[in-house]
Amino acid sequence: MATLEVGNNGVALSARAAEEISTLMERQGKAGAALRVFVQGGGCSGLSYGMAIDDTIEENDLVFDNFGVKVVVDPISINYLRGSSIDYVEDVAMGGGFKIDNPNAVRSCGCGSSFSTEDGEEAGGCGSGGCGSGGCGSY
Repeated sequence: MATLEVGNNGVALSARAAEEISTLMERQGKAGAALRVFVQGGGCSGLSYGMAIDDTIEENDLVFDNFGVKVVVDPISINYLRGSSIDYVEDVAMGGGFKIDNPNAVRSCGCGSSFSTEDGEEAGGCGSGGCGSGGCGSY
């Protein structure tokens, strides 16, 4: 495990996102845990984002410190997430949630939870119809 400075090679949290994550961790009694950010196959655009509070940091994980919150990324996911930033946004219609700005994504689903990259990494999904038309909720 290596703790790295956040820059264009890492995954950064906004101050607002770090505050929300810290609050979530405290509510769950996991104040010393980390936020694991990862990529998995699936979703409307081929790959989907995942985030979880994690007590375990593996030997090969990359760890980025953001406003006192550890962000952990596995060595495969960093290839798709490098340079990304995570913010917490509030919307009247949808409430509050985390939004990932990923410079590696060349196409994203309308709901922002899945993407594809320039090298064409896609693992299926509901095609070009977007989240509202193809039942993406099944992923």
